[in-house]
Formats: sequence, structure tokens, C-alpha cells
Amino acid sequence: MAFVLAALLLVAGCGADPAPSAAPPSSAAAPTPATPAESPSASEQAAQTPAPGITGDGTHSDNITHLANVPPRAPLDGPQSWGTDLAFQGDYAFVGNFDGFSVFDISDPANPGIAAQVLCPGEQNDISVSGNLLFLSIDSARVGPECDAQRGEPESDAWEGIRIFDITDKTHPVFVSAVETDCGSHTHTLVPGKSPDKVYLYISSPGPEPGTATCPPPHNKISVVEVPVKAPKTAKVVSTPALSEKAVEGAIGGCHDLTVYPEKDLAAAACFGDGILMDISDRVNPKVLQHVSDKENFAIWHSATFNNDATKIVFGDELGGGVSATCDANTPKTKGANAVYDLSKDRRLTLRGYFKIPREQASDENCVAHNGSLLPVPGKDIMVQSWYQGGVSVWDFTDATKPREIGFFERGPVQGVGGSWSAYYYNGHIYSSDITKGLDVLRIDDPLTDPAAKVRIEELNAQTQVSY
Repeated sequence: MAFVLAALLLVAGCGADPAPSAAPPSSAAAPTPATPAESPSASEQAAQTPAPGITGDGTHSDNITHLANVPPRAPLDGPQSWGTDLAFQGDYAFVGNFDGFSVFDISDPANPGIAAQVLCPGEQNDISVSGNLLFLSIDSARVGPECDAQRGEPESDAWEGIRIFDITDKTHPVFVSAVETDCGSHTHTLVPGKSPDKVYLYISSPGPEPGTATCPPPHNKISVVEVPVKAPKTAKVVSTPALSEKAVEGAIGGCHDLTVYPEKDLAAAACFGDGILMDISDRVNPKVLQHVSDKENFAIWHSATFNNDATKIVFGDELGGGVSATCDANTPKTKGANAVYDLSKDRRLTLRGYFKIPREQASDENCVAHNGSLLPVPGKDIMVQSWYQGGVSVWDFTDATKPREIGFFERGPVQGVGGSWSAYYYNGHIYSSDITKGLDVLRIDDPLTDPAAKVRIEELNAQTQVSY
């Protein structure tokens, strides 16, 4: 596992930073309209099983329509300007990128436009929004927190952590401040405070990296950053809760990602080695309730999703670190997949079943379970999920022992690492951040999922779940 993670981090960090744009790094480009993709014909919408080597726009199930694509453009179109995570607020989608982030106007989902692009390099730029604030995760050594800071040397006094922006004006995000965190921030999760004057960020990152200034051993913890919403410049680390009794020498510690359900005072952490259930009634000092492990099938616990009534948790395994082909005929269906756990009233987890996309991919297509979110369908447990080059999958886990796919969109093979990084449902549409192809907008029309279109929310950070 350590070798796989090291390989992934090497790939993620090997691209050169882009040349500075004419505008300051924290400034935004003028709004630019996007050209929507043509709607596919009825015959093109027919369900079909893709074969290795499929090219062009790929294929999709007959209940999925590809409405639009906004391809990468300068300054976020370099050789490793990879698209990453998404967040939503009102009529806007915020999309992270290894070289910064974009703000899209999605008031017309079939014709999204670019409201702003911010050049601010720092992998992965995992992103979330809350009110007038936007947060970015930086997990690569920089010489400082500012957007124009160049790469640093991990062995020296380099900087990694969280960047904070003011997004009062969506067309002109402004860098406000930053908070340094141990081992940087591979991902972060926004946690509303018990009162509206504060939000918290739970920082996840792998480690340690012996011999570095930013990630010394041990590393069996997360970091909790407190952000006063009216004074974000005073944001700071307020605790570093240990998730296990002690770090194992030579092993990777910390977590990859963490999902919270604030209404239930619960969190599910996907950590290196196991999944962890936590009580977060005390936001600053989360308490571990249970560890679960799956030595036979899981390699890298990557992400977690609660169902709406918090009676199930889906944990995903990122076998191969996201750069390997684990959806081919030679990889078992329980590896690089999702595991569905029941969550009892006494807060105990029990494994019930596994789900993996049923469409086998070619041996050169990176494919594994990745980021997804629930569709707000009352009485059903349905989620949409990205699978890198395996595309976007909509699947039903209402029966935890027999989860099944009910829709998909798949573009087909691309050279190198590519595919959907994150796919989330927001106010009637599915939005996918494709690593190399940009923002995709999809619509699903199916009796099972149609009730979701009636649910409207004002803000979505997929790892901060709210009830519907």
C-alpha cells in the first residue's frame, strides 16, 4: 500500500507549475460563455456495453443524457491541470484543479458559463464553500501560502495546508488567508459549528514523511481548523485528534477523506488501513466510536457516504491509488469497489455487501471507486459516483446485500490518467469533474430517481451531508 500511495503522490506532483498569467494569481478572468454539447439522438441514447478501445463520446445508458461539456481553458489547461473536486452554491459550481479553481454559472445547466478562473497552483485543490468563503486543500510543498508561491522542498521549511478565499463576488474570488497543517491537506471536510459564527475544517492527509519539515512522524491524526466566519484571517488549528492509540512505525497513517453528517453528530473517516466511525458532537474533539477493516479486499480506504437516515455507510476502496486499471477482467469485483455497511442504532457497523461497476474496462484505463453523493430520493438509497475512466455510475444500494447499477455515462479511453474525478447530484442534474476533459453536465430520467428533482438546496459540499 505504501508503494501504491507513493506512486500516486509522485504522479500527482510531477507536473511543472504553469507560467504565471498576466493577471495576478488571485484575480479572476472575465465571464466567458461556454458552448454546450449537442444533445444525443434517441438512437445514440440506447443502452450498450462499451468494449475496450471505444473512442469519441463513449456511451451511456438510455436514462442518462449528456447535456453539456465545458473543456479546460487557459490558464487552467496545462499538461497537468487536472480537474478535481466540486462544490455548489446557488447557481454556481466551484471546481478544483491542480493549478487553481474555476467558478461556473450553472443557472442554465445545459449551457454553463465560466464566471471566474483563478490560477493558484497546489495539488489537489480539494474544494468546499460556506457562505462567502471558499477553501482549498494544498498537499504539495510550496515556499509560502500565496497563490504565486513556487514549489518548495519538502526537506526544508516548506508550506502546506488550507487556503481561504472570499467569494462574495463570484466573478472575482480574493485570497484572504491560509492555515498551515501537519502533512498538508490532501482533502478537507467542512463542518458547521454549533453556532453560525464558526465553521470547522477536518483536515485529512497521509503521512508521515520522515526527513521532511512538513510531515514528521508520527502521523495518526487529523487536524481541526477553526474558522470564524466574520474574521477568516484568524483561522487556526485548534486540535489534532489522534484516531488510533499509536502510530505504527513505517506504516502510512492519517486519513484520505472524511464525511460528516452534522445533524446526526456523526462522521465516517476513510483512513489508511481502515474505516472509522466518529462522534462529532464536540466539533473540536471528535471521538472514535469504531474501527472497521477489510484486509482481504480493501487496499486504500478512500471515501465514505451515509445514506439519508444514517442507517448505512458506503466506504470506497481506491485500489491502485487512482492511476491503475482495477475495473478489468482480472480484478475481483470486491476489490477497488464499494463496501456497504449497516449502521445500527447503537452506532455499530456491519458489512453487508459490495458494489463495483459491471462494465469491464480496458487494461490501460485507470478505473476505481471514487467520489460520489446521494440522490435525494425519499425511501431509497441511491448515489452517483465517479470511476475515473470507468465514467459516472448511478447505483441503488437500498438492498445493501444486492446493490445494482441503474445508469451510467462513460466517455471511453483516453491516453494516460483521466476520467471522472468527482460526480455529484445537485438540484436536478449530475455534475462531473473530468480530469482532462473539463466539466460535464448530465441528466438522469428514470422512475426510480425522478423524485430527486423536487429537492432543492442552496449549498452542497458532498462530504458535508444534510438530510432531505
